[in-house]
Parts: sequence; structure tokens; C-alpha cells
Amino acid sequence: MRIINPDNINEAEIVIGIPSLNEADSIGFVVKQIDQGLGKYFSDRKSVIVNVDNNSQDGTKEAFLNTQTHTPKIYISTPENVKGKGNNLRNLFTIMRELGAKAGATVDADLKSITPKWINCLISPILKENYHFLTPLYYRHKYDATITNHICYPLVYGILGHNIRQPIGGDMAFSREMTEFWLNQGWPPEVSQYGIDIFMTLNAIKSQLKIGQVNLVAKIHKPSAPKLGPMFLAVAKTLFDFLSANKEIWNDKEVIDVPVVCSVDYQIHKEDLFVDKNKIKETAVAEFRETYKMLEPELDNEIKEVLENIFIKKEFELLRASNWAKVVYHLLNIYCSAQAPKRGEIINFLRALYFGRIAAFISEVEDLDDEKAEESILNQAKIFRKEFLSQKNSFT
Repeated sequence: MRIINPDNINEAEIVIGIPSLNEADSIGFVVKQIDQGLGKYFSDRKSVIVNVDNNSQDGTKEAFLNTQTHTPKIYISTPENVKGKGNNLRNLFTIMRELGAKAGATVDADLKSITPKWINCLISPILKENYHFLTPLYYRHKYDATITNHICYPLVYGILGHNIRQPIGGDMAFSREMTEFWLNQGWPPEVSQYGIDIFMTLNAIKSQLKIGQVNLVAKIHKPSAPKLGPMFLAVAKTLFDFLSANKEIWNDKEVIDVPVVCSVDYQIHKEDLFVDKNKIKETAVAEFRETYKMLEPELDNEIKEVLENIFIKKEFELLRASNWAKVVYHLLNIYCSAQAPKRGEIINFLRALYFGRIAAFISEVEDLDDEKAEESILNQAKIFRKEFLSQKNSFT
């Protein structure tokens, strides 16, 4: 870990972290919004802005340090050739411990929609209302956040019984106690990469510390589509590993509606998002052909028939929410008793099916506005919940 601490900061109550990899073109704006938020809402608190970087080679460090702020800044980088958002956030949690911080937050380095009000919404409930973890709420384009909408949200809702709409939202806040809990958990390779956000949310639920949501209205940033492949593998494996290892916290009682504890009071128009449904279908079919043979002996005949109709006969409309829930739970059941090599095959296979679900969902909502599409996403989560309750005793 390489640290540049120009003001020799050795203590702080509030730490705002910005994880980055080659974000020189956007990080300055984010830094200024954080600085204004800290100055307006927390001028009586010792604060620091920390860029936790992956040894960026595009001038991110210089862009961060050269941005004029009233709040002191610290730059921290992983060693050369060590990448991963999880590694960055582990450095953030570690510096929070060293500075004795009471509250921290992480916001993405490529945000265009962040305002000073975000900082108030993220930090005030931690300092003033004894919350330990806050996830964001955003009004997002109906085709955005596909891993959230079709994997993380329905499984957190369905199995853990927590209505947390953005469990991998990226912009989150946390207490000293919460960061200590995270640091004391195991950190497999996927958590050091894109698995970190779902790791944080899942372990926050496990910790039984007080959690909430904050309404940040809109998230406008660089498109995440180029990262979907590796991101899916890390997120899905982290999620499946956690669920298989922590069955004692599976919740078959009432769903917990995690409270919204703060909202910003402005409106931002969502960016338009173009998706190529045919390209997504092609990707789904190609990945299905590559991975199906390895999993076929493990699958029930009913599931195989459905999948073959979808991916061989290309009847993608069959991958509606009810069938999607059955397929995901079937794979999770196999995963729970599988050894490491087979688990990798299951996650690769699930990715092919996930692309198929995206294609089916696009067809389902393409004539709906974003608000109606959001109702479909919530309904899917409820279907996952109903399916879990109907077959929870069948999990190995």
C-alpha cells in the first residue's frame, strides 16, 4: 500500500473514499462535490477525502491531489499489478481504522449526478441516528443494473428476506463497527475484485447491525456494460458462496422492509440507454452451448426441457420471472453441495442463463416506462420469495 498524505492527517471523524482505476477525466468533479458537502454539512467535524486507487497510469493520482479543496486529501494505491475494487475498499476500511473514523462512505469516481446533498444523506444517519450501513436508492433506466435486478436483488429479497433495492449500488456509507466486522471476515479473491459490494451488503445483514437505505434519486455514470462479464462472475460467486455457507440466516419469516432514512430533494433526468437485444441473445446462446454439457447431468429433466426450448429453440419468452426463479434456485441447490471445480462451472453456466433473462426482460418491458418496469422488477423479487418459501426444505 502506497500512501501520499500531504497534510499529515492522523485522525478524522469522517472519511469519504473514492475507489478508482484510470478515472482522471472524472474524479475531480466527484472530489469537488464531496468537498462542498463536507464543508456545508459537517464543517464542525474532522474530515478527509481518500482516493483508494489501483495504481492508475492515466494521471488519476495527479487529478485527485491537484483538485483544490478545503478538506484535506489522502491518496492510497495498491501495489503495481494489484487491481480490484475490493482491494481498494479494504485499504479504505484500513485507513478508517488507523484514523479512528466514526463514519465513512464510498462513492464511485465516475459519477456525474453526485451533489453535496449526497454526502449529507450518506453520513448524517451514521453519525446522528446510529445506523451502521446504508445502501443507495436510485431511479435507474429500466435496462440498467441488470446484475442487481436479476440476481442480487431477487436473491437478497427471496432468501434473506431483506428488501434492499440496490445491494450492489456502489455508493454506500458505514460505521466504524461495520468496517471492523467486514475486515474480520474472510476475503476470497472475488471479494477483492467486483464481489466487494455484495460482500458488504450480505455481511451487513449477517452482522445484525442497524441498516438503512438513502434515496440519492439518480445514478448517472459511465456505462458498466463492458465490465458485465467479469463483474457477473465475481458478484454471483460471492453471493452463491455466502448463501451456501450461511443458511442459518436464511429468513422464512416476513420480509424486512429496510427503511429509507434520507432523501435528496432534487430531480435528475436519467440518461438514455441503448441495448442490442439480438446481440444479447447471441451471447446467451453462445455461452449456453459452451457450458451446458458440463452441467447437463446435474439438471432435472424439467429444467433441461425449459432451458433447451429457450436456448436451442430460441424461445426466450419462456425465461419469464417464474422460470428464472426455478432455474436459479435449482442451480443454487446444486451449488450448495458441489466442490470447488463444479462450483466454477455452475457460475459460468448461470452467466449464460443471465444473458437470456436480460433478453427476455427487455421484451417484457420495452413498451413500458421506467416506473412500470420497476414494478416488474419488484414483482420478480416477490416471485423469488414465493418460490423460496415453497421449496426451502429441499435445499441440500
